[in-house]
Parts: sequence; structure tokens; C-alpha cells
Amino acid sequence: MRSGTKVAIVGGVFIVVAGGIGYGAYNVISGDDGGSTGTASKSAEVRTGPPSAEEIKNTAEEFLAAWANGKDPELAATYTNNAAAAKEAVAGYSGQAHITGAVITPGTATGAKVPFTVKATVKYKGLSKPLSYASELTVVRGVTTGKPLVDWAPTVIHPKLTKNSSLVTGEAPTPPIKAVDRNGTELTAEKYPSLAPVLDQLRDKYGEKAGGESGVETWIRTDGDGEGATGGSVPRKTLLTLSKGKSGELATTLDAKVQAAAEQAVKKFDEASVAAVKPSTGEIVAVANNREDGFNAAMLGKQAPGSTMKIVTAAMLLEKGLTGADRPAECPKTVLYQGTSFHNLDNFDIQGGTFTQSFARSCNTAFIKLIDDTKDDHALPAEARQVFGLGLNWQTGIASADGSVPESDGGGAAAQYIGQGTVQMNVLNIASVTATTKDGTFRQPIIVPRDLDNRELAVAERQLSGAVGQQLRDMMRETASWGTGKAAMAGLGGDKGAKTGSAEVDGQTTSNSWFTGFQDDLAAAASVESGGHGGDAAGPVVAAVLAAG
Repeated sequence: MRSGTKVAIVGGVFIVVAGGIGYGAYNVISGDDGGSTGTASKSAEVRTGPPSAEEIKNTAEEFLAAWANGKDPELAATYTNNAAAAKEAVAGYSGQAHITGAVITPGTATGAKVPFTVKATVKYKGLSKPLSYASELTVVRGVTTGKPLVDWAPTVIHPKLTKNSSLVTGEAPTPPIKAVDRNGTELTAEKYPSLAPVLDQLRDKYGEKAGGESGVETWIRTDGDGEGATGGSVPRKTLLTLSKGKSGELATTLDAKVQAAAEQAVKKFDEASVAAVKPSTGEIVAVANNREDGFNAAMLGKQAPGSTMKIVTAAMLLEKGLTGADRPAECPKTVLYQGTSFHNLDNFDIQGGTFTQSFARSCNTAFIKLIDDTKDDHALPAEARQVFGLGLNWQTGIASADGSVPESDGGGAAAQYIGQGTVQMNVLNIASVTATTKDGTFRQPIIVPRDLDNRELAVAERQLSGAVGQQLRDMMRETASWGTGKAAMAGLGGDKGAKTGSAEVDGQTTSNSWFTGFQDDLAAAASVESGGHGGDAAGPVVAAVLAAG
């Protein structure tokens, strides 16, 4: 028997038992990979090539059995290619997470990957509750020893763990909250799944201010966050609640009706995000995502926004007097700028058109041709920062990215004009751009009232001039009326405007779909990865959100 391990293997399930039942005799051979194999060695020959099906099965079973036992983390770690990290994680499973009685059931291997389910119990100071989940491991061959080993990753222990996080059970570091919308309606992750990471961050940051009392929970703690208080963009993730505690009420700027519409809208497309803002106040009324990774891309994403960026570019060109909504604008099929070639979608052109027509039909070349007239490759980053508040360290109430238009030159600067190159935005940034256009003044987006913590909000240096703002709004109205946004915005009434965008991304055969629009005192923006034309995928998402407002 190895190290006195007491584990029964019954029908492929590993169960910790009392008594002297063993699971086989193995010769542990340590290697330079920080681990070892449980299979017997008949020679010192180092094997090469992918592990065999038998090696995968045996290594996975031996590791899972040792882990299920829970009494010898060092033994479990010898079956991995990172013994130090694996030992710490397995020890913490029963130590700081207080998880016991694990029953681990391996599934059928697919290649080198072995799925498994875990059913266990969390016990802490007289409280107990079952915990179950599924994960998987991969068996690889040790680089120097040639032994089959579990390729160590934190997700082996739990699928939501990362390199810098661990499982913890104890009194929750912050009390639970009852988050409510602007009308007092409760917002829960069960009813509004997209809000799960938002609610986690709100609890971590404002739980104590809301006046609740902590309960006992099992959660994922990120290293460097102390007792679970979230730093940066990583909220503490509660996995299990052993005792609820008492919730404190926290008011948000969200609108449950609009949020519900946003949740439904993004479900129609994979990897979709949307955000909506009130132009008159900067209040965020909805934020939703449909992503496999659960990432709050609507507020934290950083991608090229495509032609939705032309709102900012048009503002800069109009302010400098280089064009006007009704002035002629050349829109050839292609244009060359400092050695970089740019073209329009499907190489269309506009003969004898105006700047409004080029804006409404999203003509790239019309914008590129005006770069030389600015005599300043850095004019666009300045406009983005000074008028639209992009890159000004937004304090929304939770972690968010505030957009980036870094200074660039030559072809890089030209690419920025049409929302490509080094421009990085998320849909909240673009919704704010539209809100600024609609109102004429940048109002930093917020998701909780400023007076909750007296945080300092970002303030832009200047407003849009009345004439420029009017022209921008009129061009967006034309885009919604007969331009590229017509189909998506057709069902909406009131004062409405739009701008479409298609962002080309390296490695993707289909561009990302972007769309932004306003209707009365609501502005929204959406993106759909690999969604194609802006009006095809992101457009209907924005329209659904605006209709709900």
C-alpha cells in the first residue's frame, strides 16, 4: 500500500473509507518534472510521444484517488507535473476550504482529457452543506522523465480557480447586499444572469456601507485581495452559502425593465455585449453580456470599435472646420495614406456625395482623405479625451475600462480614424460617446450614485459646440433613417440616431459587429464578436434595448 492511503475504488468512483482498504501497489518514481507516475517502472528508459490510453486512465485514476483521500496532499502532487503548486492546492482543499468526504467520479477520456465530477461536503463550525461540480484534467508526458503526469492547472481542483486564486470557507469578508434598481426592484443574478459579476463587485465594494451582516460562505479568493475585498476587475466569487447573514440594501442606477430587455437581446448572439446610458445624467441603465467565460466585456472589454469611432472622428473634423454635414466629400473605393491602403466595405464608392452621405453609409475613404488636412496625427486622441472623456480614469462604482486612443502616426493614425489600429473600446465607452453626442456634454457613466462614496468623477475639458453637436446628431439621424442603421432602427419612434461599425480582427474570418444609437434620453451600444456587419447583429441588440427604455 502507498503511504497507508485508505480509498475504495468502486465502479470507477473514488471514496474515502475507514479501515485498511487499499487501491493497489505502485512504485513511485520521482522525476525532474516535479511529479511522479503511479505505474511500475521496468527500465530507466525515458518514453516519448503522447501518453497511451492506459497511461492516461491509470494516471488520472491514481491522482483522483489520492486527492479524494484528502490526507496526503504530497502523494496526490506526485502524479502531477507541478508538485509544489498541486500540493498547496490539494492541502488547501481540506484545510482552508474545509471540504471533506469527496466522492470523485471520472468520466470517459477524450484523448488526453479526462472529465470528472466531484460530490463533497463543506463543514465549518457546526455548519455543513453539500458541494458538487464538474471539472477535467489532462495527462501529458513529463518533459524530462517521460512519465505520464497530470498537467497541473488550478482548474483541476475547481473550474473557476485561476493561478492566483484559492478556495476559502469562513465568515464572508463583506455582508450580502440586496441590490435594487432606480425604482426599487430587486436585482438578482438568478433573474439577470449578466449582472452576476456586477453584483459581486458591488457587494465587495459596498457591502459594509449597505449595513448588512456577514454569513458563512465558501468562495474563491484572489491573492492580494486580503480577506476577499476585490481589487481591480476580479470580484470575489461565492460558490456556496452555509449561512446567509443579513443583506443590506444598495441602490443602483440600473433599470430592471431595460436590463431584462438587454439580457434577452444578447442571448440571440454568442459573445455579445450591450450597455445603455442616460445622456442627461450619465447613469448606466443596463449592462449585459452573453459570453462563455462570464467576463463583463460590456464594461471591461478592450477591442477595436470599428466605424462607431467615426462619431469622434467626425466631431474632430467638424470642429476644425475641415468638413461640414452638407459639404462635398470624396468617397472613392480605395485610398492610400503614407503607404497604407484603405478600402470601403465591398469596395463601394459615392459619386458627388456629401459628408453626411459618407457618414450614413460608413465610407472609410472619405474620413482617411481628410487626415492630411488636420496637419496633426494626434488630433483624434485629443478629441477623444478632451470632449468625449475617453481615457480619463472613469469611476463608475465598479471596475471598468474607460477607452483608449493612444497617439499614433502615419498609417496607424489613419486606422484610428475608422476605429481600427490601436483604438480600444468597450460598448459602455461607445454608448457614452453617443450619449455625449446626444447631450452635448460628457457625463461620466455611473452605476451607483456618486454620493455613496464621494468618488471623484471624470470631467472632460470642453463641450461640443452647439453647431458641431447639431450636425453630429443630424448625421446620426440620417444613418437611422436611410443609412446603414435603417433596418435595425426601423421599429423605433421618437428622436433617434445611429452609427454602425464592422471591426476587422486579426485571425478572424468575419469582422466584429458594432452598433450604437440613441432614442430620446437613452443611448446604447452593442458588439457581437464575428457578427459581421454592424446592422446585422449588434443593431437588433441595441434596438431592443432602446425600445425597452
